[in-house]
Amino acid sequence: MIGLRAVFVWCIWLGLIELSVGGRVRHYKFDVEYMIKKPDCLEHVVMGINGQFPGPTIRAEVGDTLNIALTNKLFTEGTVIHWHGIRQVGTPWADGTAAISQCAINPGETFNYRFIVDRPGTYFYHGHYGMQRSAGLYGSLIVDLPKGQNEPFHYDGEFNLLLSDLWHTSSHEQEVGLSSLPFKWIGEPQTLLINGKGQFNCSLAAKFINTTLPECQFKGGEECAPQILHVEPNKTYRIRISSTTALASLNLAISSHKLVVVEADGNYVTPFAVDDVDIYSGESYSVLLHTDQDPKENYWLSIGVRGRKPNTPQGLTILNYKTISASVFPTSPPPVTPLWNDFERSKAFTKKIIAKMGTPQPPKRSDRTIFLLNTQNRVDGFTKWSINNVSLTLPATPYLGSIKFKLNGAFDQTPPPVTYPQEYDIFNPPVNPNSTIGNGVYKFNLGEVVDVILQNANQLSGNGSEIHPWHLHGHDFWVLGYGEGKFKKADEKKFNLTHAPLRNTAVIFPYGWTALRFKADNPGVWAFHCHIEPHLHMGMGVIFAEGVHKVGKIPREALTCGLTGKKLVENGRY
Repeated sequence: MIGLRAVFVWCIWLGLIELSVGGRVRHYKFDVEYMIKKPDCLEHVVMGINGQFPGPTIRAEVGDTLNIALTNKLFTEGTVIHWHGIRQVGTPWADGTAAISQCAINPGETFNYRFIVDRPGTYFYHGHYGMQRSAGLYGSLIVDLPKGQNEPFHYDGEFNLLLSDLWHTSSHEQEVGLSSLPFKWIGEPQTLLINGKGQFNCSLAAKFINTTLPECQFKGGEECAPQILHVEPNKTYRIRISSTTALASLNLAISSHKLVVVEADGNYVTPFAVDDVDIYSGESYSVLLHTDQDPKENYWLSIGVRGRKPNTPQGLTILNYKTISASVFPTSPPPVTPLWNDFERSKAFTKKIIAKMGTPQPPKRSDRTIFLLNTQNRVDGFTKWSINNVSLTLPATPYLGSIKFKLNGAFDQTPPPVTYPQEYDIFNPPVNPNSTIGNGVYKFNLGEVVDVILQNANQLSGNGSEIHPWHLHGHDFWVLGYGEGKFKKADEKKFNLTHAPLRNTAVIFPYGWTALRFKADNPGVWAFHCHIEPHLHMGMGVIFAEGVHKVGKIPREALTCGLTGKKLVENGRY
């Protein structure tokens, strides 16, 4: 009897361990559809989930499994969702990248994403097919520490801000313009949104700024009314900030308040205080706000465009001290967004981001280095972006399936260039503007340490070089450094190997370079691309693959197109 009781207790103990390590399974049902909304007080067709724009916020704890049944209700186009910042260890098929990790989900079909969230942090999700992020397919994903564990910083309350940009032309019209002769650029966004809310035909700050717009008069309940941040005096609040913009680089500030940066892309950083935060598309941060100002006042929270000559008004909301009414407007103008082309200021902020003590540091040496030159080019007269003179065009068969099952006819088996001609002049338009399209793959040995040198250059014509935020799927990387001009071998001596921050998105500044190091330790096929939506659409990306032979079972539904689809029909299933 005692033995049976001991076995019973032992089994319960094992079960508790399984629960604590494995976490909960959290089920979600996502219906992706077009809907009519008024995000900036004007009516638009946007893409949303379950009738919501932005989509529902997902909140989980480390170790939880997310099971998301996504049904495509778009009628005439496929869709996928990428879980930005989630590494998908063991589930590369759930990364949500059409033609890379899976087939697009056809209208009427349901695809089950199932994956573990293994690290705390501020993340988000978004469409990764065509330009569906521009159309509004995005939402927040927050991963908390398990109960009983504490963050390395104290806070009394929390807010979550998802930043985006909005055009009054549809994403389909934008796609057509980008792929047309003559080329038609999408232009600057009409409105900046904070949690899906902005104001186009009125201004919250009309009394304080030079504008012809009337002051917004909200009665309450309007879709475009700002989401106010209600705070108590003398408290500390964590503000999670993610940028899912299609184009805009942004700067966020709160009048009269310092912001202490504590997290970047799901990784803790050495805290530092600033007046404002630059945030590029694909990045996320946590900042701490101390409500130590006059509690008889309210204060502006502003976002404005950086890195491009802006033609978009600031996005605004209000920080409301609960000691007064939220309807009382601030008594001073909103913070002035720093000059759009003050890149030295941008670099100074970026270089302040260093790893928190205890963060794993990069291996001292890499096994190989690839140099990726970013250029604007032409292919048969069409304007494209290219990497080492190759503009990415995705194949009909997802790489994950075609590599795993050795379907060599699915994509170009010739490895892409690992560098560019050293005589290339990055400070002038290309002498030969012509490029080619391609879909080859950079293949790494499992466990290999890889350095990537992102090199920026002059645009196709005239003088100018744009900011590009590059995002890596399936990994974090160490940011080893930034530099001016063309990267040289001697620049390796400047690499930060002692407190390099871990990120999943890093910016390259105009006419500069950014050095990254990562370990190819996550079996799968992963996109690495500029997170500016139209730039990716125009070919600004590459494909990495490692250890695909180690990938376990891939759900049948992920492989129903292209050559893998034909093989499924022939074999019944894999």
